[in-house]
Amino acid sequence: MPSVAEKSPSLASLSSLFPVTNPVPNPLTHPDLLTVKDLSREEDLLRNPESFRAWWSAIQATREAFTAELREEQRASAPDEATMLLGPLATPLGRRSLQCLTYLYESALTQFPSSFKLWKAYLNVRMSYVCGRLVQKKRSGGKKKFPEMKDALEDEKEDIEQWEGGLDGVVGWEEWKSLIATFERALMWLPKMPRLWLMYTSIFFHPMCPSVMSYTHARRTFDRALRTLPPSLHSRIWVRYLLWAESRGGQTTVSIYRRYLAVDPSVTERYTTLLLAPVDGPPRPLEAAKLLLSLARKASRGEYTSPEAKSPYQILGDFLDIVEKFSDDVGLDVESTVSDNKAIEAAEQAAEAEKAQSAEPVSVDGQLIRMGGPPVNVTAEGKPAPVYAEDEDPLSSRKLNIEQIVRKDGLEVYKDQAGRLWTGLATYWIKRGEFDRAKETFESGLATVMTVRDFTQIFDSYAEFSESLIAAIMESLEDPDDDEDEEDVKETERDLDAKMKEFEALMDRRPFLLNDVLIRRNPNDVTEWEKRVALWGEDDERVAETYTKALETVNPRKATANLHLLYVNFAKFYEEGGASGSAEPDLSSARKILEKATKVNFKTVEDLAEIWIEWAELEIRHDNYDEAIRVMQRAAAIPKNTKINYHDHALPVQARLFKSLKLWSFYVDLEESLGTVESAKAVYDKIMDLKIANAQIIVNYACFLEDNQYWEDSFRVYERGTEVFTFPISFEIWNIYLSKFIKRYGGSKLERTRDLFEQALEKCPDKSCKPLFLMYAKLEEDYGLAKRAMSIFERATQVVADEDKFEMYTIYIAKATANYGLPATRPIYERALEVLPDKQTAEMCLRFAALERKLGEIDRARAVYAHASQFCDPRTNTKFWSEWNSFEIETGSEDTFREMLRIKRSVQAQFNTEASYLAAQTNSVRQDNGRRVVEEDDEPDVDPMAAAEQQAGKANGFVAAQKTALRPTEDGDQPMARAVGVANTDEIHISDDEDV
Repeated sequence: MPSVAEKSPSLASLSSLFPVTNPVPNPLTHPDLLTVKDLSREEDLLRNPESFRAWWSAIQATREAFTAELREEQRASAPDEATMLLGPLATPLGRRSLQCLTYLYESALTQFPSSFKLWKAYLNVRMSYVCGRLVQKKRSGGKKKFPEMKDALEDEKEDIEQWEGGLDGVVGWEEWKSLIATFERALMWLPKMPRLWLMYTSIFFHPMCPSVMSYTHARRTFDRALRTLPPSLHSRIWVRYLLWAESRGGQTTVSIYRRYLAVDPSVTERYTTLLLAPVDGPPRPLEAAKLLLSLARKASRGEYTSPEAKSPYQILGDFLDIVEKFSDDVGLDVESTVSDNKAIEAAEQAAEAEKAQSAEPVSVDGQLIRMGGPPVNVTAEGKPAPVYAEDEDPLSSRKLNIEQIVRKDGLEVYKDQAGRLWTGLATYWIKRGEFDRAKETFESGLATVMTVRDFTQIFDSYAEFSESLIAAIMESLEDPDDDEDEEDVKETERDLDAKMKEFEALMDRRPFLLNDVLIRRNPNDVTEWEKRVALWGEDDERVAETYTKALETVNPRKATANLHLLYVNFAKFYEEGGASGSAEPDLSSARKILEKATKVNFKTVEDLAEIWIEWAELEIRHDNYDEAIRVMQRAAAIPKNTKINYHDHALPVQARLFKSLKLWSFYVDLEESLGTVESAKAVYDKIMDLKIANAQIIVNYACFLEDNQYWEDSFRVYERGTEVFTFPISFEIWNIYLSKFIKRYGGSKLERTRDLFEQALEKCPDKSCKPLFLMYAKLEEDYGLAKRAMSIFERATQVVADEDKFEMYTIYIAKATANYGLPATRPIYERALEVLPDKQTAEMCLRFAALERKLGEIDRARAVYAHASQFCDPRTNTKFWSEWNSFEIETGSEDTFREMLRIKRSVQAQFNTEASYLAAQTNSVRQDNGRRVVEEDDEPDVDPMAAAEQQAGKANGFVAAQKTALRPTEDGDQPMARAVGVANTDEIHISDDEDV
């Protein structure tokens, strides 16, 4: 420490105190080493020189005594400058204690030179006097037994020894040297003990360790430790060695880390961080970049796993960060890059040509005999030796071809991260000041990316670069240099105008560039091609080129929906005189496009049919009606083999076109509008013969014949449709057919009409036959017999679906009333009550009862009400019970009213669940603790209904809950009689003999 020599005038006096332990103190050289108190100890040691316990006890007792004295002295004296320099050896007591302990340890080691315990204790004592007090760190949890080197470095950095105080390296140089000599003697006796080596190397981390020891001597000591210890213990030394190298920096760090990376590359990422932010010396970005490039390539091949859990792309991203930050130090310039790219391209072409001409190696793994081929370098294990790559050699000073690396290791491998890679390469050229090359890079990226995300990333960076360049030029114009002349200023202004125009053009190109990305991603996307056409607006030349390119690019079998629209719109483009409409219509070109489209193998037949339809419509729009019909005749030509499956996608769409209903529908509409009746009928007949007609075609054909007064032909068409189609489709045809037939002939062909209805009802399901029955009955009412109409209604009530039966019975009753009077409806009502569901039965009973009341049959009406009561819950169906109540008030007596009430309560009990009913009985028994008893001499209830119920309860067969709930009386008899008298106002007793 030169500063100490300058500021401390007593440096020589302080240095003269040392060495304290060299030569080893003894009573002859240091008479004050022993006192009278120590004589007994010495005599005991002389008598038992071979007793380790005697030596150890003497050393420990002496050490504890001196420790106590030193603590007392430390508390009594204040620290001064000497204490700061000399540490524990600042006082005579400290120096004497070190001499005494050294004398004892050295004497003991004379007897036990191979004792690890003795050497370790001795070295700890010597270090405590030279290095100061060791600061013990508290650790939570255990320590990994064999951690990875990355974790081991972090843990060791936290656990490295730290001292308070200590002997200055300049003042106590001799004592430091003596301590080192002691460690050397210990390792001479115990060279295989890693703990001694670790204690030894910990000295080199001490801040007061002399530089002569903490640099060269430390490096040689670490090397000796690695040579001496077995390989299984090297990791413990390498952890300290690497940390020591990091603290020294410069070439020392580089050399030591290079040695270690040859064995274990797991700390390469840590090493690259040190190279970019070194402790001492300039950064080494080229070496760091080559190391990261090597790691990225190995990781992509699966030969390296990052201890930081980084993916191969993330490692490559770190490489790009270095390239962007240290562009001048890492990469080649433009000229060198261009020449290197040409050389690489030529070498690849030569390698491909040589590979095509020469024989390939048969085997390189020793499993087969190689009979020919070029020589293959192998390792000692017989595996192919890795090819030397100068880009991965950190010892090589050759700079990197960043363009080639980004394309080969980035864009070809990580295609989903093209945006980041292109922007990184462009940033590299920007940092080097190669703006034109950066623009070329941005343009290349925009022309090759496949996703909108990558496009947006590159375009935003490109726009930001252009804006910053314009801002820099404008700033230079605002603050011109004094040495610039007028010509330079004008040149700068022209450059600014050019940059502004380029920027505006870039902004205008954005929709086109984005559309290019989407088309590159899917060249068969019809929608994007249509957008491309729309972007050109009224530029007829560009629009025509785009349509032509689209039709050449799109694969019809892989295209998205509506490929036919490209052909149709392209034809309309010529038909309408271009996008602007300023040119003359070119129908011949439009026809050629559509003619070409008819030969395209579209994905669906409907697309091809649309092409033919559009062609015919084009002719119609220009009044070429005959040509339109000829076009449709060509399209609808029927081949000899008509048994082709329409849905067989293995066949081309042209072979299946004749079964397209859309095509035939347009054709028949065209014939109806422009052709004759016979030609239209011929087309309809072809549709029917091909068996592709649907119900709408049948109806249209029949209506067409009706409009032209071909009535019987239209009816035959309906009949043909009913034979082809089944229900429910044929229901609509029958419905139209029967209504048309009745309207045409009325009652003139009644038997034929009846046959048609019977045919329709024969296969008609019950859910659809109701309208046909009503129409049938209406026919008989209007033109036939009322008796047959009633039989039809009777038949309908048995056939229709359950949900339609109520309505059908209602109509049947109404018709029977109109034809035969009210009494004739009684058997209908009775049959209805047998077949209708419960809810509808109740409603029908109300109507039946109303009928009987009209006829004066009060008892029959009351019986109907009683029958309907079993379906009506008093809590929900209040309408029924209120109507019955009104009926009894108007026509009944007290007995009938009482009977109605009894039935009501009985029905209510019936609808109650069993659990709720029993719960009510139990609650009634528990009232007054079950001690409520009805006395025999009590007066009868004034309510006659309650009295009737009570009387009926005596003969009730229902077992009440209170019969089992009551306890026996004191005399042991069961209170059966009392249980009968328990009052329950809601209880209903029904006799077995009563008919509800």
